[in-house]
Amino acid sequence: MFAPRDPDEYLLDNERRVIRLRRHWACLVWNLFEAVGLLIGFMLVSFMVPEGDSGILFHNLLWYVGLIVLIRFAYQVLDWYVERIVVTDKRFLITSGIFTTNVAMMPITKVTDLTFARTLMGRVLGYGTLVVESAGQIQALNRIDSVPNPDEVEDAISSLVFGDKKTSQDRFSMLKARRAAVGKRKAAKI
Repeated sequence: MFAPRDPDEYLLDNERRVIRLRRHWACLVWNLFEAVGLLIGFMLVSFMVPEGDSGILFHNLLWYVGLIVLIRFAYQVLDWYVERIVVTDKRFLITSGIFTTNVAMMPITKVTDLTFARTLMGRVLGYGTLVVESAGQIQALNRIDSVPNPDEVEDAISSLVFGDKKTSQDRFSMLKARRAAVGKRKAAKI
């Protein structure tokens, strides 16, 4: 009942899933540092406050705030875990949300340009940012951060959007051969 839906439930019968992944774990590093830093700070303050009637109240307050920090971090990890990025042969989907499920979609046919960028840390850890540009207005999926293995993902999406390189080269050479043949026929008629 409260479990988020599987992204495959949003696919149509005639769709073929090409990629299904979640964001790279590195997107949680800042949240982890934030939670650990706050907890260490609370512990240090807790050790500096003297014991006593007002000190016990302050200690309890600090530990409850520390518990809230832990619950917040657990929520962020769970939110990362349920978010999925799905690319089919017809559209992009990103499903997210624990209590309220959000589904952002964009048809593959609207994609006009595909770019990915990798920072130094992204190269070391194996993630990047995928920028999907579409004709017209800005879509909900124009920037996808922390994509694992962005080279492979970009190649797979490029082959969907722009076609396979070999297929397009073969198609070009067939068109070139056809034009040459038509040109020879026209020259023979003259």
